[in-house]
Amino acid sequence: MKIAYYPGCSLHAAAREYDASLKLCLQNLGIELTEVPDWNCCGATSAHSIDEKLSILLAARNLSLAKKMVSGKVLAPCAACYSRLLASRRRLQTEARLYQEIASRLPDLDGVQEMEVLSLLDLLCLRELRDRLKAGIVRPLNGLRVACYYGCFLVRPAAVTGQPDPEDPTLLEAVLAAAGAEPVPWTYKTECCGAGFVLPEPQVVLRLAGEILQAAKRSGADVIAVACPLCQMNLDARQEAVARELGEELHLPVLYVTQLLGLAMGFAPRVLGLKRLLVDPFPALQEKGII
Repeated sequence: MKIAYYPGCSLHAAAREYDASLKLCLQNLGIELTEVPDWNCCGATSAHSIDEKLSILLAARNLSLAKKMVSGKVLAPCAACYSRLLASRRRLQTEARLYQEIASRLPDLDGVQEMEVLSLLDLLCLRELRDRLKAGIVRPLNGLRVACYYGCFLVRPAAVTGQPDPEDPTLLEAVLAAAGAEPVPWTYKTECCGAGFVLPEPQVVLRLAGEILQAAKRSGADVIAVACPLCQMNLDARQEAVARELGEELHLPVLYVTQLLGLAMGFAPRVLGLKRLLVDPFPALQEKGII
């Protein structure tokens, strides 16, 4: 299967371990990724609140570049990028006047409304991929209790993502269970971590992240699994500050789902970027005999 790949800004910078582990896992599953040439920022976090039409244009240009490629599908593994591409495509589908205005600035727009935008979870949950995933597990994550965290953008709003159960999704759980892990039941899987308020409202971020981390800890999870660079950075990099604020020890590693799948597929921790994580995942993984 050949798919256009839109990495977005994070996977080329602070989330390089996500990029590396994703490529290893998908290559192992027979997915050929081709990076969208000359892609630009999707406009997540600020562009749509400053200049609405520019934000649509930014996403539309990426979709226009991707549609010239192999399959009519584009993978956007960053949840924020996924949300912006999907939301922009939907507006171009439903608002004729907006479409005409954007087309006047981006002549090669025809066909972007039909582009299929996939998150990593959308891709991994395709039937043929699920079967390959099960067959590719050589070192199951047996005994590893995982809190699957979706955050805001992977499944919501349902009108944009098309997810049937945006308040209690189970896509991550299904993927990790196929790798032998034990997803834990918990109630904070789609709560906001506050990553968008890191600069203007840091205390709000500490509170929101703290509630999520405490809930995951109460559930008995050994690690948290994510598929969003913003969520990963927020829960990992700020965990020490959250612990000080709460006055309790947390030490809950926050791994990308692709890092966990990569371990189950037999890849070495080094190539999966586990040492780039700030909360050390090695003790929990060693305790379970996974590494």
